[in-house]
Amino acid sequence: MSAEPFIVVLIGPGGAGKGTLARALVAGDHALWLSKSWTTRPVRATEDGSEYHFVDRETFERAIEDDAFLEWAEFHGNLYGTPRPRPPEGAEVLLEIEVQGAEQVVERARESVVFLIVAPSMQQLEERLRGRGDSDEHVTTRLASAPAEMARGQKIARYVIVNDDVQRASGEILSILEELRQQRRTPSIKD
Repeated sequence: MSAEPFIVVLIGPGGAGKGTLARALVAGDHALWLSKSWTTRPVRATEDGSEYHFVDRETFERAIEDDAFLEWAEFHGNLYGTPRPRPPEGAEVLLEIEVQGAEQVVERARESVVFLIVAPSMQQLEERLRGRGDSDEHVTTRLASAPAEMARGQKIARYVIVNDDVQRASGEILSILEELRQQRRTPSIKD
């Protein structure tokens, strides 16, 4: 069994439900530790401020200079980044990040397990974006970039999960993770 913990990565377009799934996964599997990302975007009206470590651009750029991030990217004019993870002993790291950041994680940690999370339809994606209080301009921008994000994500994702029902989708991910853990415990014999 590898001494390195899993790094489990959730990617997908805004509105796919990555954050909701991440919370369900952590609640359903105590081996998972959710890394809290940084962002320069403002807190949404539907958020309480605990979703990210919200910082100004200057603070974020200083952290980049200090090499404080496992990954970071600029997306739709805002910076997003994952601090180098420091999970509790024995925990597996769960990242909920943008595709650009996931590409960096896969490059640095090749055994990462990437899940592309998609909404059942573009209409549902739009409804979710509007439901979380995004402006019309932001919804339009996010919907325009979603196909390219999904295409890029499919190149690095090992699994694609349709988030049509949080309980079903999180159960599917947890089942896959358990299979992967079993494989890590009993590695195959190579010829």
